[in-house]
Amino acid sequence: MRLSLLTIECGLTLISVALAFCCPRAGSRFFRKVESTFGRLARRQSLSVMTVGALAAMLRLLILPLLPIPQPFAMGDFSYLLASQTFASGHFANPGHPMWAHLESFHVTLWPSYMSMYFPGQGALMAVGSVVAGHPWYGVLASCALMCSAICWMLQGWLPPGWALLGGMLAVLRIGLFSYWIDSYYGGALPALAGALVLGSLPRIRQSFRTREFFWLALGMALLASTRPYEGLLICIPTLLAVAWHFGKSTYPPPLLLMQRIAPSAALLIATVGLLGFYNYRVFGKALTTPYKLDRDMYASAPHFVFQAARPQRTYRHKEMRDFYTGLELSWYEEMQTPQGFLKKTVRKLASAMTFYLGTILVIPLIMLPKALGDRRVRFLVVTAAVVTVGLVAETWFLPHYLAPFTAGIYVVLLQCMRHMRASWRRGTPGGLFIVRAIPVACMVLATLRVCAGPLQIALPGGKLPTAYGSAPLGLARARVEKELESVPGKQLAIVRYAPGHDVYEEWVYNRASIDTSKVVWARDMDARSNEELLRYYKDRNVWLVEADCKPPKIVSLSVAQESQSHYLAVHLRTRDSK
Repeated sequence: MRLSLLTIECGLTLISVALAFCCPRAGSRFFRKVESTFGRLARRQSLSVMTVGALAAMLRLLILPLLPIPQPFAMGDFSYLLASQTFASGHFANPGHPMWAHLESFHVTLWPSYMSMYFPGQGALMAVGSVVAGHPWYGVLASCALMCSAICWMLQGWLPPGWALLGGMLAVLRIGLFSYWIDSYYGGALPALAGALVLGSLPRIRQSFRTREFFWLALGMALLASTRPYEGLLICIPTLLAVAWHFGKSTYPPPLLLMQRIAPSAALLIATVGLLGFYNYRVFGKALTTPYKLDRDMYASAPHFVFQAARPQRTYRHKEMRDFYTGLELSWYEEMQTPQGFLKKTVRKLASAMTFYLGTILVIPLIMLPKALGDRRVRFLVVTAAVVTVGLVAETWFLPHYLAPFTAGIYVVLLQCMRHMRASWRRGTPGGLFIVRAIPVACMVLATLRVCAGPLQIALPGGKLPTAYGSAPLGLARARVEKELESVPGKQLAIVRYAPGHDVYEEWVYNRASIDTSKVVWARDMDARSNEELLRYYKDRNVWLVEADCKPPKIVSLSVAQESQSHYLAVHLRTRDSK
């Protein structure tokens, strides 16, 4: 039986606690030297912020031979890649496709325009990665490096410099190197970066009314509006109220000077709203209708919030889409309508968040949470955490990146707990000091083991369990089939057929932004008449039947598959007639 990283983390947690009780002063001289060096860097705050971001980027690039650029796998991966390709080509959207019924897929709208259903921020950043570095993943890498820097910068506004630098380093080790925020295209780092800018601007605005601080606040709000607007509101509203409260108690600066300093930030926000409205208009013809809403109205029965009523069930052309929207989504929503189901799903949301953001090693400091919650220093973040929690509980579903805008706030509360734990040694309990020192060491050990997981035969979590360690490589089967088809001369049409009991999360039918100029076009297997319509449209392509659920996936020329099927029917009929 292979040992898993989750098991190893639990073991390191228990060892750390045991050593804290048995030999709490172990390694004190070594730790003091490291902390002294660490402290000198921390006092140079701008250098600390840049160091954290550079470290995140360099480490991930160094381990590329072992953890290569990820293949798209999840529905959101393909949707964001579509947005990236569209923006990189200089367009806001692609024209609707005449064969759209054959090409339908999840989280993508094909009519009246062909585009991702998501807000444009993540896709735009990935487009920059494509244009500048040749691959959209480099945009994801940049967002993760900037996120780690922004978390460090935000922490400097709330905590002493040494603790801020420690928090930035923990962000690199925990979510910046291996999580699905860096090893997929689903996003998470960009809204976390935006949230750090919003929350980090507040203490600085309280100290001074400089134009720069208001600009960081506005930039964070603009990024949240273009990535995760609902969850962004859950932190922006408390922050703006806190700023207004501070202005209400202050007599400086004069209103005219304040307006001058806010003007650039206001202009940025107005431009953001105008650009998003223009994007919505170009994609679907209405400035106030987002692609997300249109896609949900077209396909989904389950609402986004638990207090909303379900919509009438839609008519679906494909079994996989019906199974997803009425089998998975709607059943999840219906279960949450009962008190028992609501409680069960809420506990599951909390467990998912804790698994991703804390694991087990970072749970230990939470024994000091009652003390941290009473600190005036973090009182605002505690209130904001309550607002965010209520807002997320009201949503029907949850993935860890829903909480991304409050990532930096989580680190502030965690580090404040660690500060209380470290201070406990002065009251005669040196074990707290040892645990605080052991936590970054354990995180570094876990990161090293994650890099060497393949050679060491360490089991990784499954793709559907978001953890700080990511998962084994996903999407390889589809990527191999696509590469094989691209090696065949001419253009190809891949008609995908799924087996009974197909896992709807393993979707293959996704296409590039410019469908008809693509080397390979992916389509769904439909009835004979519908397939014939598709074949007439793509009469200049080689046609393949791809049986995606075979192990390994099976690729057969459609003409061969049809001959085989005809032969089977003929034999079957002859056998029946002879009886």
